Amino acid sequence: MLNSNKLRKIVLVVVDLLLFYAGLIVALTIRYAEFPPIKLIEIHFLPFTVINIAWIVIFYISGFYDNVGKKATNVINILKAMAISGLSAVFILYLFPSFGIAPKTNLFGTIIFSSVFIWLWRKFFFGLLSRGFKTEIFFFGEEIKEIKKFEQFVSQRPEIGYRCANNYADADIIIVPEQIKRKGSMVTQLYQMTLEGKTIISFDKFYESLTGKIPTSLIDESWFLENLMEIDKLVFERVKRVIDLIMVIIFAIPFLFLIPFVSLLIKLTSRGTIFYKQKRVGKNGRIFEIVKFRSMIMEAEKNKTGWIKPNEKDNRVTFIGSVFRKTRIDELPQIWNVLKGEMSFVGPRPERPEFVQELIKEVPHYSMRHLVKPGLTGWGQINFGGASAKDAPRKLQYDLFYIKNRTLLLDIIILLKTIMAILSRQGK
Repeated sequence: MLNSNKLRKIVLVVVDLLLFYAGLIVALTIRYAEFPPIKLIEIHFLPFTVINIAWIVIFYISGFYDNVGKKATNVINILKAMAISGLSAVFILYLFPSFGIAPKTNLFGTIIFSSVFIWLWRKFFFGLLSRGFKTEIFFFGEEIKEIKKFEQFVSQRPEIGYRCANNYADADIIIVPEQIKRKGSMVTQLYQMTLEGKTIISFDKFYESLTGKIPTSLIDESWFLENLMEIDKLVFERVKRVIDLIMVIIFAIPFLFLIPFVSLLIKLTSRGTIFYKQKRVGKNGRIFEIVKFRSMIMEAEKNKTGWIKPNEKDNRVTFIGSVFRKTRIDELPQIWNVLKGEMSFVGPRPERPEFVQELIKEVPHYSMRHLVKPGLTGWGQINFGGASAKDAPRKLQYDLFYIKNRTLLLDIIILLKTIMAILSRQGK
């Protein structure tokens, strides 16, 4: 199951890379009205290899290699990604003048032809997956709402590569929730299926591999005992702390530079303080005070409007505040919280104590998100933008995925995806 997903991603990456080179060859052919000679190709090969690798990274953090292919076949999404890729190419050529080329026309042509090739290739590839061979799967526990809903999700996305069978006898993979899997009568039956060559997979693992989140409604305390091994994360947490401190030093430079300009803009557009402080819940439930540039009017919450997600239409948010939120400038002062060790650059969103007390009562396993330090950005923030009380259960699914699977590589991916979201003006 997981190997087939990895193989598909490898195929996408390899063909995308080849098509980037194809875009360059076509651009050179049209530019010089002949197939480019070997010498001309050699001149462009090294710089465009660096550029093409950067483009693959941009495609990755843009979600073009995720399990669901609809986003990756959308023309607008491809053009957005290629536009950002073009800017990265200009930066690379400027950063490495030793390449000895400044191919404005060739670069523009490469971007145009590569965009067309990528779109056609992905339409073909995902169309082929939709019509081609499918692995037969069967879900035990269809009467459970979460499982039935997910079965419909898989059925509506044939490009994922699975077909839901009506009978477990016809399936290659049997998906079983833990509460059913542990029944004594069921163990013998599943054991017999294994002898028949069928693969038995827990629902939570299958769900996690396709969605990047944990099905919180279908796990119990034993899931945490089996999946959260904090002793294995000790080295990671120490290395992460060192990286946090290095990033604080790096971000302190733009922060100190921006303070006078941001302060002036805040003062000119609204009365009140420059900084905004609010109590939040951190690791192990400790309360700390978060620091941000003020983006709302003073005493914005004096009427106790409740837990809502501020947006462009919220009259509590100032005009310049909405700009700060889109660009994440309002978050910069939180590097002080990172320096103090209260936060990290990557982690679950820190919430207010009064909301946390309410959610611990209403949302199962909610307190588990406090096993790690909260972050300026996180897996939940980049995958799901909701920030209201009703969004908390869904957000928790992403937070638990991060807590279980956190690594330096995942942190880097989250940071890169956050940058991409800001550049795409999708900051949450």
